Amino acid sequence: MVVAAFFWAGAFIAGKYGIQEFSPLALTFFRFLLASLIIFIIMVKYEQKDWHLKKEDWKVVLLLGTVGMMGYHILFFAALKYTTSINASIIAATNPMITSVLAVSFAGEGLNIKRVGAIFIALIGVILTITNWDLSFLSHFAFNKGDILMLFAVVCWASYAVVSKRVMPKYSPLILSTYSFLVCTVLLFPFVVWEQIQYSFLSSTTWLGWTSVIYMAIFPTVIGYLIQQISFKAIGASRTNIFINLVPIFSIILATIILNEQFSGLKLVSAGIIISGVYLNSIIKENPRQEGKVEVKAEAEKNFKLY
Repeated sequence: MVVAAFFWAGAFIAGKYGIQEFSPLALTFFRFLLASLIIFIIMVKYEQKDWHLKKEDWKVVLLLGTVGMMGYHILFFAALKYTTSINASIIAATNPMITSVLAVSFAGEGLNIKRVGAIFIALIGVILTITNWDLSFLSHFAFNKGDILMLFAVVCWASYAVVSKRVMPKYSPLILSTYSFLVCTVLLFPFVVWEQIQYSFLSSTTWLGWTSVIYMAIFPTVIGYLIQQISFKAIGASRTNIFINLVPIFSIILATIILNEQFSGLKLVSAGIIISGVYLNSIIKENPRQEGKVEVKAEAEKNFKLY
């Protein structure tokens, strides 16, 4: 899982390069075009269950592909145009917390005072990251556009995690991920064709741009996913997801070395605060009244942590 976390952290670096040559729509499309082909072959070959979707579940899967995949990645790549990879990765670390908030609001999951405290701790970390520890920003709301876009991106991905619980008992994470990839790719195709007709951007794309696409499609998306699934079977979902907290740490290191982004101890403190909140939230026991939902939650925790 350390390797998977490293690959996911690399997506923030590759995305920073890719967005210089592709639009957010095109970068998302080409990433998932390649990833869809690879993961579809893997699904057909190794999925033991019937991988065909039932007719009544297509609406949910369309929503997953539209909001969770397409929405998240368009906002993610757009955010990287305006903010640093370091900030984006720190904000992305709040995904489990935002998922918990949405699960309470829309899925009826339990919320106790300990979990509220954990969410509040992570929220403090986000505020410190977005304001760069200058709380005077709060008085006139002069936030970095990229940080706000990244926050909305995380909301999209958290929505994916919550909505997927509706069909998780019927399908494996591999099946849901594969169809979500395909939905994202198909929906973006006409828009990318239009962009190419209007701007002919492919003629000016360099090897560096394509390398970033290939990296994001293969390493964080496919290999990272497979490592995660193996880890789920070996050590369980809860212990596996703890390794997700390494992503912002690796991102800070990579962004400092490769992109020469400015790094300060305050950024590390912000990341530490968020990770602390996320970790506390992950170890808090379920409300006894919610015990009937624990099994579903355990399956939902096996959802793909995609960066």
